[in-house]
Amino acid sequence: MLWEVFWFFLPAGIANMAPIFAVHMPLLRHWNTPLDFGKSFHGKRIFGDNKTWRGLVFGVFCAIVFGLFQYRVIAYSAESTSFIILASGLLGFGALAGDAIASFFKRQRNIPAGYSWIPVDQTDYIIGGLIMVYPLIPKQLTLTIALMTVAMYMLLHVAVSYFGYLLGLKKKPI
Repeated sequence: MLWEVFWFFLPAGIANMAPIFAVHMPLLRHWNTPLDFGKSFHGKRIFGDNKTWRGLVFGVFCAIVFGLFQYRVIAYSAESTSFIILASGLLGFGALAGDAIASFFKRQRNIPAGYSWIPVDQTDYIIGGLIMVYPLIPKQLTLTIALMTVAMYMLLHVAVSYFGYLLGLKKKPI
């Protein structure tokens, strides 16, 4: 069951990591318009400069491409292509939306960009992805599966963040 949980949520994990790589891609580097277009709420940026349309679009795109790859090439699933695209896209969008919502609350609490807000930063994308995909698979996404997903991907997030720090992709280890 752990393998299935890992496999199911992987497009959201890919989407969550994709913006970090998009920044370094020459074709995408200059497409850095903030999601909030520089607007403020109560005198504080809504999301900040680090949440961009580039990251959102590239992240959802990567989630869909990876979802198609994992279910069509690796596992050859009986699910329809449109279902795979929809589920992967919802997981990816939910992950990035959850991260953006957490950024809103971080800005409102005066937590600077790049600083970790434990455990919110480790779970925001997981909860967002699960919420977005739930209407598509309500019977399969039980409370047990959801809690297993949160626990597994929270631990993976910490490990991958630290690895990204070691590679110089992140400024802080967690």
